[in-house]
Amino acid sequence: MSLTDTTAAPTAPATPDDVPGWFFRVDREVFGWLLTRQAAAGVTGDLLEMGAYLGRSAILLGNHLHPGETFTVCDLFDADAPDGDNSAEMTMSYRSTLTRRAFEINYLAFHPELPVIVQAPTSVLADGRIPTDSCRFVHIDASHLYEHVAGDIRVARDALAGNGVVALDDYRAPHTPGVSAAVWEAVFTLGLKPVLLTPEKFYGTWGDADAVRTDLLARDWRGDGFRLDEEHFAGQTCHRLAWDDPSGRHEFAVRASNGAAPTRSLVRRVALDVLPPVATRAVRRALRAGRGAV
Repeated sequence: MSLTDTTAAPTAPATPDDVPGWFFRVDREVFGWLLTRQAAAGVTGDLLEMGAYLGRSAILLGNHLHPGETFTVCDLFDADAPDGDNSAEMTMSYRSTLTRRAFEINYLAFHPELPVIVQAPTSVLADGRIPTDSCRFVHIDASHLYEHVAGDIRVARDALAGNGVVALDDYRAPHTPGVSAAVWEAVFTLGLKPVLLTPEKFYGTWGDADAVRTDLLARDWRGDGFRLDEEHFAGQTCHRLAWDDPSGRHEFAVRASNGAAPTRSLVRRVALDVLPPVATRAVRRALRAGRGAV
């Protein structure tokens, strides 16, 4: 920082829960469980995250990085988007809060050094900088536009080795039909095998889906308070997993990076996308009690 720069640095978070984002309990548990099972089985490989926002999921992934492995994070952060549609998408959801500086402060609050950061559109990863068959886990949570997500999925397919797992965010949200199109296209035309569906993320593999499923089901999810169901479709088998907070509270880790309350439009969009109907009605009532209707 120069002597004339009076911009205050974002406050370092005290716990990972203090980091803004949309990384909810069920997916934190699934990430941790699958990555821990890989390590226990002696599976090694790099980690890749396309789209990091302020680091909420990256911090957890970094906890599972082992010596000799590389963790790469690719995000535009506060750089310009490559096209008009992507720029409009960023302006709507991220532009006012997302900076590389904030991501780095958040990550370094829990890890001694940063991952490899590629500040660019995720499409640049198609140039071969992620070695083929080098990764054991890939998280895709960047653009929601079909063309971008389809490209990210192809990068993940080439990067993953063996029974490596890809997690894709927003595969079923009403405001992200492009993600849905790209995900199910990959299932039916690119050989991606579904393993697990949560309210926010799709988990799949190009390896042995039964082996990944066996690792997943080695945990007694129901005994830990989760809902677990088995689904069959188009010759595929996968499971659905969800967490219903018995306290009735729901996670809204969507604060601005300066600690301010989220905007009403952001709360509304998250609520309608991820909460059950009874909860969305409660959110609507709460917001109406403030300024204006939702």
